[in-house]
Amino acid sequence: MSDDLHALEAWTCALLAKLQPAQRRAINHKVAIDLRRSQAQRIKAQQGPNGAAYPARKRRKEFKGKNGRIKRQQAAMFAKIRTAKHLKVKATGDQIEVGFFGWVARVARVHQFGQQDRMSKKGHLYKYPERPLLGLSEQDRALLRESLLQHLESI
Repeated sequence: MSDDLHALEAWTCALLAKLQPAQRRAINHKVAIDLRRSQAQRIKAQQGPNGAAYPARKRRKEFKGKNGRIKRQQAAMFAKIRTAKHLKVKATGDQIEVGFFGWVARVARVHQFGQQDRMSKKGHLYKYPERPLLGLSEQDRALLRESLLQHLESI
């Protein structure tokens, strides 16, 4: 896996070295946005980078009103965290970063590595199951190559 990344890096460095710094930054930004979109779609599908489904969410007590109807349904897991507001892109002429920053990074890290955290401010500690939010799959590597070529052709 890391050999593939090093080969991709060597291949892209040769192509990008011929461009001006502003052009490299613009291409890197476009590629990073494509990668963010791919990661967000995978998180929405609740799958890890290897294609395995996330472990099921812990069941909560149903909120029932009159006549036993459910008043509130559980929202999809990571519905807000995958938005562009939280899943950030940083691109320079040399590198791209797609990830979570700030308080969202702590929440993502707990789920990514299956750490312990409090469910609420004064709640009990809970060991969350490992749910890898970010990572590169073979499809992501192919997307990076295709996206880079597409944006290089447009220059």
